[in-house]
Amino acid sequence: MRRFPAEWEKQQGVLLCFPHNGNDWPGKYQAVQWAFVEFIKKVATYETVFLVVAHNDLKAKVSEMLTNAEVNLERITFIIQKTNRSWMRDSGPIIVKNGTQREALNFNFNGWAKYKNYQLDRKVPERVAGVLDILLTQATYKGKPVILEGGAIDSNGKGTLLTSEECLLHPSIQVRNQNFTKADYESIFKTYLGVTNVIWLGDGVIGDDTHGHVDDLCRFVNKNTIVTIVDEDPKSPNYKALQDNFNRLQKAKLEDGSSPKIVKLPVPKPIIFEGLTLPASYANFLILNNCVLVPTFNDVNDRIALQIIAECFPEHDVIGINAIDLIWGFGTLHCLSQQIPV
Repeated sequence: MRRFPAEWEKQQGVLLCFPHNGNDWPGKYQAVQWAFVEFIKKVATYETVFLVVAHNDLKAKVSEMLTNAEVNLERITFIIQKTNRSWMRDSGPIIVKNGTQREALNFNFNGWAKYKNYQLDRKVPERVAGVLDILLTQATYKGKPVILEGGAIDSNGKGTLLTSEECLLHPSIQVRNQNFTKADYESIFKTYLGVTNVIWLGDGVIGDDTHGHVDDLCRFVNKNTIVTIVDEDPKSPNYKALQDNFNRLQKAKLEDGSSPKIVKLPVPKPIIFEGLTLPASYANFLILNNCVLVPTFNDVNDRIALQIIAECFPEHDVIGINAIDLIWGFGTLHCLSQQIPV
């Protein structure tokens, strides 16, 4: 029987991929590399970083950068693998428990059904499973490959999953699996993730390149508590969708029939760069062993979000990481990472 562990369960490490595609951060690539070094440093303080790099020359360059930043290289396991992008949450494997063993699931990444260059990213799950020496399973349904990104789902480890209708069920925009219904997805979640209960959110935030990933909206912080972003400004373009999601969560039930506790997270003021509204969200935090890393945006609400998340994780160090450069790539800490449970 498979089970999708919660992110706060004990981790062997975190999978990251050092940015080498400057097109994801046009004009900010140099800044993003150093922002990434700081991200790696923080993760490596608490656990192993499995760091994908495109080739040996980049490995040498990154090793020098990490050494200059006084990162403990003994905490870094390099994986040489060419990729198209660095978003390991979506192209990396989702690792579940299958009985007493770990199993890596390959959910057939296809560039969020938006971009054509994803063929290199598709090779990441096999490479990572090989390094970890664990079984890799191709996710299929009725004989066809299933496409699902890690950012589209969030688990409490007990059988309940969060996801969104905009991402998985929209009939015409970024369609991952043509004609799939809620029942189809719930069958897949049960087979591959051991999920018996699905909470469906509605729409995602404006500017989200993935079209509705749930890890920008709401997250489990323990088995029965969900934090969700809420925009309190009725004039905001996100107000209606986030209010709808909040209302859905208030009516939702967990796998045991009980109601989850719902905690509101604020949103930063709109971040607009070169005319684009960027999907900045405090919900894109990353849970590590004994630590939570939270994206911050040079905003008055940074402090409030950090305090709320700290109250949700009283046993963890809670650390803000400036994500003002990273968000230009339309994602931050959670999108860039994938936890590897022990």
